[in-house]
Amino acid sequence: MGDAILLVDDALFDEHAPTSNHPERPARLHAARSGVRRSGVATRPLEAKDAPRSLLETVHAPAYLDALEELRGVRGMLDPDTYVAPRSVDAAVRAAGGAASLGEALARGERRGIALVRPPGHHAERDHAMGFCLLNNVALAVEGARRAGKKKIAVVDIDVHHGNGTQATYWRDPDVLYASTHQWPFYPGTGNADERGEGPGEGATVNVPLSAQAGDDVYAEAMRRVIAPVLRAFAADVLLISGGFDAFEGDPLAMMQLTPRGYAAIVSALAEAAGSAPIGLVLEGGYDLAGLEACVEASTRALAGDPKSIHVERAIGKVHARDLDRAAAAAARSWPGVA
Repeated sequence: MGDAILLVDDALFDEHAPTSNHPERPARLHAARSGVRRSGVATRPLEAKDAPRSLLETVHAPAYLDALEELRGVRGMLDPDTYVAPRSVDAAVRAAGGAASLGEALARGERRGIALVRPPGHHAERDHAMGFCLLNNVALAVEGARRAGKKKIAVVDIDVHHGNGTQATYWRDPDVLYASTHQWPFYPGTGNADERGEGPGEGATVNVPLSAQAGDDVYAEAMRRVIAPVLRAFAADVLLISGGFDAFEGDPLAMMQLTPRGYAAIVSALAEAAGSAPIGLVLEGGYDLAGLEACVEASTRALAGDPKSIHVERAIGKVHARDLDRAAAAAARSWPGVA
Protein backbone atom coordinates (compact mmCIF):
# COMPACT_ATOMS: atom_id res chain seq x y z
CA MET A 1 0.00 0.00 0.00
CA GLY A 2 2.88 2.39 -0.62
CA ASP A 3 5.41 4.13 1.59
CA ALA A 4 5.11 4.81 5.30
CA ILE A 5 2.87 7.74 6.17
CA LEU A 6 3.55 10.43 8.75
CA LEU A 7 1.78 10.14 12.09
CA VAL A 8 1.34 13.02 14.51
CA ASP A 9 0.50 11.95 18.06
CA ASP A 10 1.44 13.01 21.57
CA ALA A 11 0.67 11.75 25.07
CA LEU A 12 -0.31 15.30 26.04
CA PHE A 13 -3.47 14.95 23.96
CA ASP A 14 -4.75 12.43 26.53
CA GLU A 15 -4.54 15.08 29.26
CA HIS A 16 -7.53 16.91 27.81
CA ALA A 17 -9.94 14.91 29.95
CA PRO A 18 -13.36 15.59 31.46
CA THR A 19 -14.45 14.57 34.94
CA SER A 20 -17.93 13.59 33.72
CA ASN A 21 -19.20 11.36 30.93
CA HIS A 22 -18.44 13.74 28.07
CA PRO A 23 -18.39 12.38 24.49
CA GLU A 24 -15.09 14.12 23.68
CA ARG A 25 -12.86 11.98 25.90
CA PRO A 26 -9.39 10.41 25.78
CA ALA A 27 -10.84 7.00 24.85
CA ARG A 28 -11.55 8.47 21.41
CA LEU A 29 -7.85 8.83 20.78
CA HIS A 30 -7.16 5.31 22.04
CA ALA A 31 -9.68 4.04 19.45
CA ALA A 32 -8.16 6.12 16.64
CA ARG A 33 -4.65 4.92 17.50
CA SER A 34 -5.88 1.34 17.44
CA GLY A 35 -7.45 1.95 14.04
CA VAL A 36 -4.14 3.14 12.60
CA ARG A 37 -2.34 0.11 14.07
CA ARG A 38 -4.95 -2.33 12.80
CA SER A 39 -4.69 -0.89 9.30
CA GLY A 40 -1.25 -2.47 8.90
CA VAL A 41 0.01 0.73 7.27
CA ALA A 42 3.59 1.63 8.16
CA THR A 43 3.95 4.99 9.90
CA ARG A 44 6.75 7.39 10.72
CA PRO A 45 6.38 9.73 13.69
CA LEU A 46 6.22 13.47 13.14
CA GLU A 47 6.87 15.33 16.37
CA ALA A 48 4.11 17.61 17.60
CA LYS A 49 5.60 20.84 18.91
CA ASP A 50 3.72 23.66 20.61
CA ALA A 51 2.41 26.12 18.04
CA PRO A 52 4.18 29.48 18.40
CA ARG A 53 2.06 32.51 19.19
CA SER A 54 2.88 34.06 15.80
CA LEU A 55 1.35 31.06 14.04
CA LEU A 56 -1.73 30.94 16.25
CA GLU A 57 -2.39 34.61 15.45
CA THR A 58 -2.74 33.79 11.75
CA VAL A 59 -6.04 32.09 12.68
CA HIS A 60 -7.09 33.38 16.12
CA ALA A 61 -7.49 36.83 17.65
CA PRO A 62 -4.79 37.93 20.13
CA ALA A 63 -7.42 38.72 22.78
CA TYR A 64 -8.82 35.19 22.51
CA LEU A 65 -5.36 33.66 22.79
CA ASP A 66 -4.76 35.80 25.88
CA ALA A 67 -8.01 34.48 27.37
CA LEU A 68 -6.95 30.90 26.67
CA GLU A 69 -3.64 31.50 28.45
CA GLU A 70 -5.62 32.43 31.55
CA LEU A 71 -7.30 29.00 31.43
CA ARG A 72 -4.10 26.99 31.86
CA GLY A 73 -4.56 24.91 35.02
CA VAL A 74 -8.30 25.61 35.15
CA ARG A 75 -11.19 23.15 35.00
CA GLY A 76 -14.59 24.35 33.84
CA MET A 77 -17.06 24.81 30.99
CA LEU A 78 -16.66 27.47 28.31
CA ASP A 79 -20.15 26.80 26.94
CA PRO A 80 -22.69 23.98 27.41
CA ASP A 81 -20.59 21.71 25.16
CA THR A 82 -16.95 22.73 25.56
CA TYR A 83 -14.88 21.99 28.64
CA VAL A 84 -11.37 22.76 29.78
CA ALA A 85 -9.30 20.62 32.11
CA PRO A 86 -6.07 21.76 33.79
CA ARG A 87 -3.96 20.73 30.78
CA SER A 88 -6.47 21.35 27.99
CA VAL A 89 -4.85 24.56 26.75
CA ASP A 90 -1.44 22.84 26.73
CA ALA A 91 -2.94 20.00 24.69
CA ALA A 92 -4.67 22.39 22.29
CA VAL A 93 -1.50 24.38 21.60
CA ARG A 94 0.42 21.13 21.05
CA ALA A 95 -2.36 19.79 18.76
CA ALA A 96 -2.35 23.00 16.74
CA GLY A 97 1.41 22.78 16.40
CA GLY A 98 1.24 19.14 15.37
CA ALA A 99 -1.33 19.90 12.68
CA ALA A 100 0.78 22.82 11.44
CA SER A 101 3.84 20.57 11.30
CA LEU A 102 1.89 18.11 9.17
CA GLY A 103 0.87 20.88 6.78
CA GLU A 104 4.46 22.05 6.54
CA ALA A 105 5.80 18.52 5.98
CA LEU A 106 3.31 17.92 3.16
CA ALA A 107 4.27 21.22 1.57
CA ARG A 108 7.92 20.21 1.69
CA GLY A 109 7.51 16.92 -0.13
CA GLU A 110 5.93 14.31 2.16
CA ARG A 111 3.04 12.51 0.48
CA ARG A 112 0.64 11.35 3.19
CA GLY A 113 0.04 11.94 6.88
CA ILE A 114 -2.45 11.68 9.73
CA ALA A 115 -2.65 13.94 12.76
CA LEU A 116 -4.33 12.20 15.72
CA VAL A 117 -4.95 15.40 17.66
CA ARG A 118 -7.19 16.37 20.56
CA PRO A 119 -9.06 18.54 21.30
CA PRO A 120 -10.65 18.73 17.85
CA GLY A 121 -10.70 22.05 16.05
CA HIS A 122 -13.02 22.84 13.15
CA HIS A 123 -15.69 24.64 15.20
CA ALA A 124 -13.20 27.02 16.85
CA GLU A 125 -13.77 30.55 15.60
CA ARG A 126 -11.27 33.38 15.44
CA ASP A 127 -12.36 34.74 18.80
CA HIS A 128 -14.05 31.93 20.72
CA ALA A 129 -14.17 28.21 21.45
CA MET A 130 -17.21 26.10 20.66
CA GLY A 131 -18.36 22.59 19.84
CA PHE A 132 -15.64 20.80 21.88
CA CYS A 133 -12.96 22.84 20.00
CA LEU A 134 -10.41 25.32 21.39
CA LEU A 135 -8.04 26.01 18.47
CA ASN A 136 -8.69 25.34 14.79
CA ASN A 137 -6.20 22.58 14.01
CA VAL A 138 -6.92 22.16 10.31
CA ALA A 139 -6.73 25.91 9.69
CA LEU A 140 -3.34 25.91 11.38
CA ALA A 141 -2.31 23.03 9.12
CA VAL A 142 -3.27 25.29 6.20
CA GLU A 143 -1.06 28.02 7.62
CA GLY A 144 1.79 25.55 8.14
CA ALA A 145 1.63 24.62 4.45
CA ARG A 146 1.53 28.28 3.48
CA ARG A 147 4.56 29.11 5.59
CA ALA A 148 6.40 26.33 3.75
CA GLY A 149 5.68 28.03 0.43
CA LYS A 150 2.48 26.48 -0.92
CA LYS A 151 -0.29 28.79 -2.09
CA LYS A 152 -3.41 26.80 -2.96
CA ILE A 153 -4.70 24.64 -0.12
CA ALA A 154 -7.91 22.59 -0.13
CA VAL A 155 -9.75 21.54 3.01
CA VAL A 156 -12.45 18.89 2.64
CA ASP A 157 -14.45 18.48 5.84
CA ILE A 158 -16.19 15.11 6.19
CA ASP A 159 -17.29 15.55 9.81
CA VAL A 160 -21.03 15.18 10.32
CA HIS A 161 -21.10 18.71 11.77
CA HIS A 162 -20.30 21.67 9.57
CA GLY A 163 -16.91 23.27 10.23
CA ASN A 164 -18.11 26.80 10.87
CA GLY A 165 -14.75 27.94 12.21
CA THR A 166 -12.79 26.80 9.16
CA GLN A 167 -15.37 28.27 6.80
CA ALA A 168 -15.27 31.63 8.57
CA THR A 169 -11.47 31.71 8.57
CA TYR A 170 -11.26 31.42 4.78
CA TRP A 171 -14.58 33.02 3.80
CA ARG A 172 -12.91 35.71 1.68
CA ASP A 173 -9.80 33.78 0.63
CA PRO A 174 -9.68 32.53 -2.99
CA ASP A 175 -6.58 30.42 -2.35
CA VAL A 176 -8.15 28.14 0.25
CA LEU A 177 -10.95 25.87 -0.91
CA TYR A 178 -13.26 24.83 1.93
CA ALA A 179 -15.66 22.03 0.96
CA SER A 180 -17.91 20.24 3.44
CA THR A 181 -20.37 17.35 3.55
CA HIS A 182 -22.50 17.41 6.71
CA GLN A 183 -25.89 16.64 8.19
CA TRP A 184 -28.42 19.43 7.70
CA PRO A 185 -30.20 20.98 9.49
CA PHE A 186 -27.94 20.29 12.43
CA TYR A 187 -25.38 21.78 14.81
CA PRO A 188 -23.87 24.39 14.47
CA GLY A 189 -26.49 25.78 12.06
CA THR A 190 -24.10 26.88 9.32
CA GLY A 191 -23.28 25.20 6.02
CA ASN A 192 -26.27 25.75 3.77
CA ALA A 193 -25.60 25.27 0.06
CA ASP A 194 -25.89 28.99 -0.65
CA GLU A 195 -22.98 29.78 1.69
CA ARG A 196 -20.32 30.14 -1.00
CA GLY A 197 -17.80 32.66 0.33
CA GLU A 198 -17.64 36.39 -0.19
CA GLY A 199 -15.71 38.96 -2.22
CA PRO A 200 -12.52 37.46 -3.65
CA GLY A 201 -13.39 34.18 -1.92
CA GLU A 202 -16.78 33.75 -3.56
CA GLY A 203 -17.04 30.19 -4.83
CA ALA A 204 -14.12 28.90 -2.75
CA THR A 205 -16.61 27.69 -0.12
CA VAL A 206 -18.61 24.64 -1.26
CA ASN A 207 -21.22 23.14 1.04
CA VAL A 208 -23.08 19.86 0.53
CA PRO A 209 -25.73 19.76 3.29
CA LEU A 210 -27.38 16.34 3.53
CA SER A 211 -30.55 15.24 5.25
CA ALA A 212 -30.39 12.64 8.02
CA GLN A 213 -29.91 8.94 7.17
CA ALA A 214 -27.52 9.57 4.27
CA GLY A 215 -25.35 6.49 3.76
CA ASP A 216 -22.46 5.28 1.64
CA ASP A 217 -24.34 5.66 -1.65
CA VAL A 218 -25.34 9.27 -0.96
CA TYR A 219 -21.84 10.27 0.08
CA ALA A 220 -20.41 8.53 -2.98
CA GLU A 221 -22.69 10.61 -5.19
CA ALA A 222 -21.75 13.78 -3.26
CA MET A 223 -18.10 13.07 -4.02
CA ARG A 224 -18.77 12.22 -7.67
CA ARG A 225 -21.13 15.08 -8.47
CA VAL A 226 -19.81 17.96 -6.40
CA ILE A 227 -16.67 17.57 -4.29
CA ALA A 228 -14.41 15.72 -6.76
CA PRO A 229 -15.11 17.99 -9.76
CA VAL A 230 -14.46 21.09 -7.65
CA LEU A 231 -11.29 19.61 -6.20
CA ARG A 232 -9.98 18.71 -9.65
CA ALA A 233 -10.71 22.19 -10.97
CA PHE A 234 -9.16 23.93 -7.97
CA ALA A 235 -5.89 21.98 -8.40
CA ALA A 236 -4.65 22.31 -4.84
CA ASP A 237 -0.99 22.21 -3.90
CA VAL A 238 -1.97 20.40 -0.66
CA LEU A 239 -5.20 18.65 0.37
CA LEU A 240 -6.20 18.51 4.02
CA ILE A 241 -9.11 16.37 5.22
CA SER A 242 -10.98 17.40 8.35
CA GLY A 243 -11.46 13.79 9.37
CA GLY A 244 -14.63 13.57 11.40
CA PHE A 245 -15.92 10.02 11.81
CA ASP A 246 -19.25 10.90 13.43
CA ALA A 247 -21.26 10.30 10.25
CA PHE A 248 -20.76 6.61 11.12
CA GLU A 249 -24.03 4.68 11.29
CA GLY A 250 -23.74 4.04 15.04
CA ASP A 251 -22.55 7.43 16.22
CA PRO A 252 -24.56 8.71 19.21
CA LEU A 253 -24.33 12.40 18.23
CA ALA A 254 -25.71 12.21 14.68
CA MET A 255 -28.14 10.45 12.37
CA MET A 256 -26.11 9.39 9.34
CA GLN A 257 -25.39 5.92 7.98
CA LEU A 258 -21.80 5.81 6.75
CA THR A 259 -19.89 2.54 7.16
CA PRO A 260 -16.11 2.05 7.33
CA ARG A 261 -16.22 1.05 3.66
CA GLY A 262 -17.99 4.31 2.90
CA TYR A 263 -15.30 6.32 4.67
CA ALA A 264 -12.61 4.46 2.74
CA ALA A 265 -14.42 5.25 -0.50
CA ILE A 266 -14.58 8.95 0.40
CA VAL A 267 -10.85 9.10 1.11
CA SER A 268 -10.09 7.20 -2.10
CA ALA A 269 -12.28 9.56 -4.12
CA LEU A 270 -10.57 12.58 -2.61
CA ALA A 271 -7.13 11.13 -3.28
CA GLU A 272 -8.03 10.47 -6.91
CA ALA A 273 -9.45 13.98 -7.38
CA ALA A 274 -6.44 15.60 -5.71
CA GLY A 275 -4.13 14.21 -8.38
CA SER A 276 -0.50 14.68 -7.39
CA ALA A 277 -1.23 16.84 -4.34
CA PRO A 278 -0.04 15.49 -0.98
CA ILE A 279 -2.81 14.66 1.51
CA GLY A 280 -3.10 14.96 5.27
CA LEU A 281 -5.97 13.90 7.51
CA VAL A 282 -6.58 15.82 10.74
CA LEU A 283 -8.80 14.09 13.31
CA GLU A 284 -12.06 15.84 14.21
CA GLY A 285 -15.15 14.06 15.61
CA GLY A 286 -16.30 10.46 16.04
CA TYR A 287 -17.91 9.31 19.27
CA ASP A 288 -18.80 5.63 18.84
CA LEU A 289 -15.51 4.06 19.85
CA ALA A 290 -15.79 0.84 17.86
CA GLY A 291 -16.99 2.77 14.84
CA LEU A 292 -14.20 5.32 15.18
CA GLU A 293 -11.60 2.55 15.30
CA ALA A 294 -13.02 0.78 12.25
CA CYS A 295 -13.45 3.96 10.22
CA VAL A 296 -9.93 5.20 11.00
CA GLU A 297 -8.58 1.78 10.07
CA ALA A 298 -10.35 1.81 6.70
CA SER A 299 -9.48 5.44 6.00
CA THR A 300 -5.80 4.91 6.83
CA ARG A 301 -5.61 2.08 4.33
CA ALA A 302 -7.30 4.25 1.70
CA LEU A 303 -4.96 7.14 2.44
CA ALA A 304 -1.99 4.83 1.99
CA GLY A 305 -3.18 3.77 -1.44
CA ASP A 306 -5.60 0.86 -0.98
CA PRO A 307 -8.38 2.11 -3.31
CA LYS A 308 -12.02 1.61 -2.40
CA SER A 309 -15.14 2.65 -4.24
CA ILE A 310 -18.88 2.47 -3.74
CA HIS A 311 -20.89 1.25 -6.71
CA VAL A 312 -24.30 2.87 -6.47
CA GLU A 313 -26.65 0.07 -7.46
CA ARG A 314 -29.92 1.85 -6.81
CA ALA A 315 -31.33 5.30 -7.26
CA ILE A 316 -30.68 7.76 -4.47
CA GLY A 317 -33.85 8.48 -2.49
CA LYS A 318 -35.85 11.58 -3.38
CA VAL A 319 -34.87 13.57 -0.30
CA HIS A 320 -31.14 13.04 -0.75
CA ALA A 321 -31.41 13.51 -4.52
CA ARG A 322 -32.89 16.96 -3.87
CA ASP A 323 -30.07 17.68 -1.42
CA LEU A 324 -27.47 16.84 -4.06
CA ASP A 325 -29.30 18.81 -6.76
CA ARG A 326 -29.31 21.94 -4.57
CA ALA A 327 -25.65 21.58 -3.64
CA ALA A 328 -24.63 20.95 -7.25
CA ALA A 329 -26.59 23.95 -8.51
CA ALA A 330 -24.94 26.23 -5.94
CA ALA A 331 -21.43 24.93 -6.67
CA ALA A 332 -21.93 25.12 -10.45
CA ARG A 333 -22.24 28.89 -10.19
CA SER A 334 -18.46 29.01 -9.72
CA TRP A 335 -17.41 25.54 -10.92
CA PRO A 336 -18.97 24.72 -14.33
CA GLY A 337 -17.67 21.14 -14.21
CA VAL A 338 -20.11 20.23 -11.42
CA ALA A 339 -22.94 18.04 -12.71
